Order: sequence, then C-alpha cells, then structure tokens
Amino acid sequence: MEAFAAAKRQFRLHLRPDEVRAEAQWLAEPPPSEEVQQALTQLVEWGNLQSQPDTARVSTLEDFYRARFLYSLSAGGEAAETGLAAFAQALARRGELQSVALEDILGRLSALRMLAGAEPMDVAKVHETLRDLVTVFTGLAENAQAFMAGLARTIELQRADLQAVMAYKARLVGYLERFIGDLVTRSARIAHEIAELAPQAEDLLRRVAEREARDAAPDNEAAEVQLHAERLDAWRERWNGLKGWFVSDVRQQAQSELLRSQARAAIPRLLAAVATLNERRSGRSDRSADYRLLARWFAETASDAEAHRLWRAGFALNPARHLSLAAPDDDVAANAAWADGPPIEIVPRLRERGQLARRGAPPRVRDRSAERELLAQQLAEESAQVRAARARLASGKAIHLSDLGGLDRHEFRLFLALLAEALSAQKHPDQPVDRTTADGLLHVRLQPLAPHTQARLNTDLGRFSGRDHVITISVVERVGA
Repeated sequence: MEAFAAAKRQFRLHLRPDEVRAEAQWLAEPPPSEEVQQALTQLVEWGNLQSQPDTARVSTLEDFYRARFLYSLSAGGEAAETGLAAFAQALARRGELQSVALEDILGRLSALRMLAGAEPMDVAKVHETLRDLVTVFTGLAENAQAFMAGLARTIELQRADLQAVMAYKARLVGYLERFIGDLVTRSARIAHEIAELAPQAEDLLRRVAEREARDAAPDNEAAEVQLHAERLDAWRERWNGLKGWFVSDVRQQAQSELLRSQARAAIPRLLAAVATLNERRSGRSDRSADYRLLARWFAETASDAEAHRLWRAGFALNPARHLSLAAPDDDVAANAAWADGPPIEIVPRLRERGQLARRGAPPRVRDRSAERELLAQQLAEESAQVRAARARLASGKAIHLSDLGGLDRHEFRLFLALLAEALSAQKHPDQPVDRTTADGLLHVRLQPLAPHTQARLNTDLGRFSGRDHVITISVVERVGA
C-alpha cells in the first residue's frame, strides 16, 4: 500500500505486480511473485485496490488468455492511506514555539493594512494575504498547543535520569527565554496592527467572502445568499480567533498571554524535577521510593507469616494490648492476636470520635443569652438598612446613574450587587439588559447611553465612575397563595 501511495504522489496511475515487488520496501528479501500476486488479489477483495486487465504486454494468444492485471488505489484505499499517514504524522509530530510565525503574522497584517488603504482595493491580493495569515496563525496555535502539552510529559519521563534532565534544562531554558522575548515584543505590535485594521476588517471580510462565493457552482438566488453568509461567518470566526489570541478584553485574557505564562511556568517545573533528583542523590528520604521498595519486599516474602512480620516491623503495629481500656478478667498473653482474644467493651465516644470520655463532672452550661440578644439586634439593624436601601433604589422609575446622587455604604453595596447581576447578562456594551435578581425580589433594567457619557457617584466607600446608563429598579410583584 505504501508503494501504491508513492506511485499516486508521482502521478502514476497503475502498477504491475513485478513493479510492486521491485519498488515496495520489504523488511527482508522480496517475496516470490506468487505471494505478491496473492496479496494484491486480497487487497482487491478488501476494496483497497482496484484491478483491470493488462493488455499492453500481450504478444501471443497464450499471453492474452493468461490473467494479467494492472492495480491502482481505489477511493476507499486512498482514503485509508491518507488517514493512516495523517495518524502517523500526528503521533510523530513535535510541538514547537514558532517565533518566525509571529514575524510572518506581523508582516501579513502590515501588508493587509496597506492593501485596505489602497484605492482601488485589490481584492485578490487581500484574499491571498488573508489566506496566508490564517495558514500561519493556525500553524502557530496548533504547534504551541502541542508543545505545551508535550512539555509536561517530557519532564515527567526525564525525572529518572539526571544527566538527561540537566541537558534538557539548558536547552529548554534558552529556547523558552528566546520565544518569550519575541512573544512580548511582537504581540504588542500585532495587537496594534489588529486595532488599526478594526474599522476596515468587516469590509475586507465581506469582499473576500463575495469573491469566494463567486467561485461556487450556480444555484438559485436564496442558496447563493446563504452561501455568501456562510463564507462571511467563517471569515469572521477566523478573524475573531486571531483577535482573541493577541488582544485581551474584559471578558477573556489573550491566548498569547496565557501561552507566555505557561511557558514561564515550565521553567519552575523543570527546576523542581532537578531538585527532586538532587534530593535523591543526597540521600534524603523519598517516601514514594520507600513504599515501592517495601512493596517489592512484600512480594518477595515466602509465606503469610513472613509478610505479617514485615508488616509489624515496617509499621510498628505490634500485637501487644497497650490501649488504656478495662481489660477482661481472664489473663491474655501479650502476643495474643486481637481476633483470638475475648471481646472488650468499647465506650461509644471512643467508637464515634476516637477518644475516651473525660472523667469528672460534666462542664457547666454557659449562659449565652446576652450574645444571642446582641446578634439579634445586629441582624435587625442590618435588615432595616437593607430595606431602607431597597426603598430608595427600587422606586420603579427610570433614572440616569449620574442622577442618583450620594449613596451611603448600604445603598452603594446594593447598587453594586444589582449592577453586577445586570452586566453579567450583557453580551455587548451597547446591549440593553432586563434581569431579575437571584433572590427574585428585584427587577433591573439597564439601558446604555452614548459611549462618551460619564456618570460619577460619591459614596461613603469612595467615588464610582463609568459609562452612563438609564437604570430602572422595581420590586417584583408576587402572586399571593
């Protein structure tokens, strides 16, 4: 099958059995022609190959009646070979941190910004640049993920060999320092280029989607509109993925920053592996190694009696009756097993809590009525303050945040809680929000105003400022039972 796959890559349509025998990579001497023919016939039955009569070498009537075939990959066989090749490539693949990819992404973003400002716009060049950008970015993301996933496994596998860990540490630290430096410098420039392209990004993606949609097979108008929308959504998703990698927002940290933090965390993990090896060499106690050695000793015991002796010696659990309990009247030898001795009554407190009941009179019951009264008074005061804050804020009227005026500490804390619940349901800063609080008592409606508006509130806990909104807080009316 590898010979047929190689022939497919060389644009050769068919192979004869003697060609397969000569070109295939055999582990030993090539098998006889009869075995090769049997293997090819079996592959045809399985559907991996397809055959057709070979009449090119017919020179006599006897050759015409002799079974000669040309073999080629079938559709199923080609799919199987492609899948196996991809599987083998994925297993052998080593992740890497590509500093060159960062430079390529920056260069293509700069070229894309220049193309976006040109008049008239060269859509073909824009399309080509975006395709290259997506290809380079996909490779960067996949290789970085594979590298960070394989790094921890590599460190764990090399913990047993000090020389391997030390050599690997020297290479890894230099590699990570070089990549982190490139990531810090180029990520900021890439984020700047993305911000510069933000006003024109939608127009660029729309033009590219239109160019791709023109290459599709003709169909009815509705299908063509649907195809254009699907292509545009796909390009938006790729662009948002690129932004999410290099640009942070309030909801999500940039993936480049997460990658940088993981790369930095790999160095302490490697140093911890080196420290563990040094501790083992210096003779310090290693509990896991001790337990493994003890387990091997248990496996090498010849009888249960030897295993019990090893247990007592290893864990100091001797059969002596050393608990301070009321012993029975009968004398019991110190070396008697607990299972062979008479039963002993155990105090319920010892059975439940692992300790005996204290001797003497029980302690006096402390009078805590004053503490309870103080707690009840504080709870009543807090409830009154919360009700007063709700009475002021939950008026059911729409009001600007800038018109709320001064708030005391209780009103401000209630206001922050309501604002947090409303903003948690907001997917876009310009989206209005209707939200009922988790306790079901209040309903909040938040309507954003223009982005340049500002609201400033003076409170007992400090000054609060931000974008102005119209807020409506009302009490939820409950239906009586």
